[in-house]
Amino acid sequence: MTTIKKIKSPIQTELNEFEPYFKKSLQSDIPLLGTILNYLYRTKGKQLRPIFVFLSAKLHGGTNEFSKLAACSVELLHTATLVHDDVVDESYERRGSFSVKGLWRNKLAVLVGDYILARGLLLQLEQKKYNFLHLISRAVQDMAEGEILQMKKSRKLDIDDETYFEIIRKKTASLIATSMAIGAASATDNEEIVEKMYRIGQDAGIAFQIKDDIFDYQAKGILGKPTGNDIKEKKITLPLLYVLNNAKRGERKRILRLIKRKNKNSEVVNELIQMVIDKGGLEYADTKMNEFKDKAINALKEFPDCEARESLIELMNYISTRKK
Repeated sequence: MTTIKKIKSPIQTELNEFEPYFKKSLQSDIPLLGTILNYLYRTKGKQLRPIFVFLSAKLHGGTNEFSKLAACSVELLHTATLVHDDVVDESYERRGSFSVKGLWRNKLAVLVGDYILARGLLLQLEQKKYNFLHLISRAVQDMAEGEILQMKKSRKLDIDDETYFEIIRKKTASLIATSMAIGAASATDNEEIVEKMYRIGQDAGIAFQIKDDIFDYQAKGILGKPTGNDIKEKKITLPLLYVLNNAKRGERKRILRLIKRKNKNSEVVNELIQMVIDKGGLEYADTKMNEFKDKAINALKEFPDCEARESLIELMNYISTRKK
């Protein structure tokens, strides 16, 4: 299996230099804010998006100081949206630790998310990188629209395939697409290449989200049981959507009624999870995930062979085979 260490090898120097740059961006002279920002830095994740940025830049001429700014911009946006997401989802945990919402409550979490978003925008303005600002602003708009569309559909439970893909394209794939595009934009002025990298990142991001949707129906954690969080939150994702699309009218109505009225009942949630497993929902989702991953890889192969291209291809394979 591909390891992150192998994927990062062509850009390890860039990632090492990025760490203090990103940490400095998460600082404030306001003591309480500084404490929260430091907590966020210490509990950060794998930072996949900066990897996308640096590899994309290296593929199109090489990394530079603007590549570092680009990576910081997308990681700040990602961090801000996670803080806000925990408020929206009423989540007290993030990556096995308390979320900002869990420790400091909603008001501070919203303000901290706003602050982090503003920091990223100001960094771009200070360097007069208006093309970066355009890409990041488009991502912010898409992510907000995707979240709102998902909330609307969770209430009505009237989602179809087209709407599902629109939601994940905006909510998740847009930021990975932006990472690929802004990385290219830091190294080249060729707008066609920037847009092509955006589309490749979009396909990779869709595959990434489908993989997350599959996780919700697979055994994990200490108890070795699926979480079923999407069902509990009335989110109809691709594995369940496949079952609904292939169910008879009466069965479909029953499933939707259970999700609407008994989505917190553990027995009902487990029943729905087992139904998805038994009726091939995971296999279907896995097939669709690989279709988008392969589309991204095939587009990457149109560029000249090099270390960065191979690492990007390995990264595409990683996001579809990762264990968490």
